[in-house]
Amino acid sequence: MNFTRWSARLPGTQRRAAARADHGLPQRAESAVPAARAEPLPDGPEPGGGVDGLPLRDVLDRIPALVALVHGPEHRIAYVNDAYAAAFGDRPAGRPARDALPELDELSLLPLLDQVLRSAKPRTVKSRKAATGRSYTVTCTPLETAEGPGVLIFAADVTDHAEAAERLRTSEREQRETAVTLQRSLLPQELEEPDDLRIAATYLPGGTEAAVGGDWYDVITLGGGRTALVIGDVMGRGVRAAAVMGQLRTAVRAYARLDLPPHEVLQLLDGLAIEIDPQQIATCVYAVHDPNEGRLLYASAGHLPILVRDENGTIHRAEEPTGPPLGTGGWLHTSGSVPLGPGSTAVLYTDGLVERRDEDIDEGVAALERALSGATGTPQVICDRLIRAAGVTADHDDDVAVLVLQHPARKGPDGERFRNAALELLGGVEAAPRARAFASGVLTSWRFATELHDLGVLAASELVANSLQHGAPPMRLRLRRTDRRLIIEVTDGDDHLPRRRRAEPGDETGRGISIIATIASNWGSRRTPGGGKAVWCEFVLPGGTPG
Repeated sequence: MNFTRWSARLPGTQRRAAARADHGLPQRAESAVPAARAEPLPDGPEPGGGVDGLPLRDVLDRIPALVALVHGPEHRIAYVNDAYAAAFGDRPAGRPARDALPELDELSLLPLLDQVLRSAKPRTVKSRKAATGRSYTVTCTPLETAEGPGVLIFAADVTDHAEAAERLRTSEREQRETAVTLQRSLLPQELEEPDDLRIAATYLPGGTEAAVGGDWYDVITLGGGRTALVIGDVMGRGVRAAAVMGQLRTAVRAYARLDLPPHEVLQLLDGLAIEIDPQQIATCVYAVHDPNEGRLLYASAGHLPILVRDENGTIHRAEEPTGPPLGTGGWLHTSGSVPLGPGSTAVLYTDGLVERRDEDIDEGVAALERALSGATGTPQVICDRLIRAAGVTADHDDDVAVLVLQHPARKGPDGERFRNAALELLGGVEAAPRARAFASGVLTSWRFATELHDLGVLAASELVANSLQHGAPPMRLRLRRTDRRLIIEVTDGDDHLPRRRRAEPGDETGRGISIIATIASNWGSRRTPGGGKAVWCEFVLPGGTPG
């Protein structure tokens, strides 16, 4: 076998020969000393330190990489070095590779040899695992042999690197699974079900190559028929982002129980986010739905706008006002509102639903508006349709959270179970008797049982009496029934919130709220926009399920 013709193609040989020719040096006079430090050579015979004089077979047999030479269309064996023979056994010369080199077939290299032979261009495949369990990176280089066109196969053992990479992938996979498990465990396992809204939510973690983020959502029934809805996104990845998300979600639920306006809730969250981790920020929307007002009152901390489709199919985008993300500090948030009457559908979502690398995020929001305008059905059906319309798949590169709520337009028998009645109170000695008479008439028309009728009248009387004594005009009594509960609420113009206290035996006042707390299933108070307060209580109807 003649190695002379193809040895000139070994890496570096042609480059060194060309350099010697450019400097007018003899082709075989290559010094082993770097040029900058070389000393004049004495006159005499030419030294033999160059590589051109080395026996090529000895060189190839000594290197640890696997080397084989094949030629012709059947890739007949011309040569294998000692490392190759040690790895796969001796290989007889002259036999086709398909029969004599089964390891190449196992590594799927035979088609690659055909390709290299046809194109006369080298090809490399990385980290192919052989049946022996070792992994190799293989380079196939075309060359001319004494027998014609051939291919030099050079396989470097990269088993240690491959195993290290696999351990790293396994570790990353385990960390991702831990983060996904933590993320899902921190999200609500079951959404609370308000009386007036129908709600569904979906969370999809990013694909296997993406670390899970900190997206979250929640639904919180506030009492008095009102519902808080929240969606947010912690700007981070992995377990830490999920842990921060869990703390923020817990804090939102605690602050929501204070029944504060949305912007005040975000203000509290902003300070807490800085304490949790000053290096991370989060976007968030906190909204409150009041069926009596037919609106969604909200505040946004750098989050994407809420989208609302009204009963006529018109899409409303709740863009303003919006404040900076949570964790930035030093800013004041403000509340805004958007109509959400019967027949309306609203969508809250995170940026994974609308943000794409190749387009502006506003285009994604506009596409979501178009998808929402044509999406009908239950909230869960709408969730699924919006996700499909956005092109979200299992290998999506970001987390996606979607919260859909509907305020159904109830008619017929279903509408009879959702009723409202209100009375403006002018004050004076006749206000309390008038309120009792009004409540009695309404509850009788709603066909409540005698016991519930009497409790409702008593609650209305006590709430009105409390407002007359401690509140200020204007005053209003409102009664509302749903399919689950009876709600009685009194509003006035004074923002001092009542509290339950123990009345001494000689006290003539101070027992009203205690009576309400004793007879009602739940009660509470809150400040109203523009000043004033609302005090409410509720009774669970027979067969109803408290939310």
